[in-house]
Amino acid sequence: MAGRTGNTLPAPRLYQARKAVHRARTVLRRSAVDYFRGEGSDWIAFAALLATVPALAYATAAEPLWFAPEALVLPVIAGGLLLRPASLLVLYAAAAGALIVEATALGPYTAGPGRVTPGTVLVVGAVGLSGLLIAQFRSRVGVPWRRGNTMLFDLRERIRVQSKLPKLPAGWHREMALRPAGGQSFSGDFVVATLTGPDRRTLEAVLTDVSGKGMDAGSRALLLSGAFGGLLGSLPPHAFLPAANDYLLRQDWQEGFATSVHLVLDLDSGDYELFSAGHVPALQLNAGSGRWEEKNADGPLLGVYDGARFDPVKGSLRPGDVLMLFTDGLVETAERELAEGIDRLTGEADRYVVAGFEGAAWHLIEAVARDVNDDRALLLIRRD
Repeated sequence: MAGRTGNTLPAPRLYQARKAVHRARTVLRRSAVDYFRGEGSDWIAFAALLATVPALAYATAAEPLWFAPEALVLPVIAGGLLLRPASLLVLYAAAAGALIVEATALGPYTAGPGRVTPGTVLVVGAVGLSGLLIAQFRSRVGVPWRRGNTMLFDLRERIRVQSKLPKLPAGWHREMALRPAGGQSFSGDFVVATLTGPDRRTLEAVLTDVSGKGMDAGSRALLLSGAFGGLLGSLPPHAFLPAANDYLLRQDWQEGFATSVHLVLDLDSGDYELFSAGHVPALQLNAGSGRWEEKNADGPLLGVYDGARFDPVKGSLRPGDVLMLFTDGLVETAERELAEGIDRLTGEADRYVVAGFEGAAWHLIEAVARDVNDDRALLLIRRD
């Protein structure tokens, strides 16, 4: 019995050891994931950076020509980006202690190069102060830097998904292109679209241009795209822009206005209504005559005054016809008037008549407004 017991003891011990290792790995992995997402403790980064401080101090005392005293700014900079203010103060205290140790080990700064000079102390202190200010601001906002890029990416993706056009039935082609100002990822122009009606045979699309451009208008565009997406299809077409206007007025923004165009297209007959809120006119290509016609509905800007009315303009898309909705950044600049920009756009669009306008939206923006410092968006619908 004793022999059997002795033979069976290692198995439970081995199992417990493996279980402990697995538990430690799980805790470490969860801590790393939480830290990256900004939801966990910063003890991993704090321990790593704190360990580099004495390592750098030792290297500086041993080889001052290769490891300058100013090397302590490296963990200080990293700490300003990674740590919370409380942990950062402990790291700074360790860095200050390391400077004292280095100054004692290397001797007076007047004895030769490679010493801790007053300039070294000023540089490390200035970098530390900058890092502390950044950490305090980040803590006040409540968004760790590790989470900041993820949040910006998520916001950009939400705008992109909300601007995705629904798939149209056979016989229709649609595409949309959007180019923010200055090559940024955020735009004040956006599109929301959905299929409505009993058989989902009505396309409702709204193209909106929020005041401002790029990053300045991106947050407002995200808020409005979500609100407009909820209103679209939930209200009768004639009630959408009045409801959007009321919503904008309630926000009480300093730059609270926007232009918008609302398309309601019957995919069976090709008949449509176009509602406009201070937006540039739409363009329709008549396949029979080959001419472009402006479609300009009446309506004021969104968010300017209460009780605004929006009267639609009606039209019909026959086989081969094309309808283009766009924002003013595509056709109007400080050096170019609206009429001239529209002429240039239609002239470039004529090149795609034979090709069926496949991929034309992106190329049209490239051709007529590539270097314009404004948000540009173009929605194109063709009946095959």
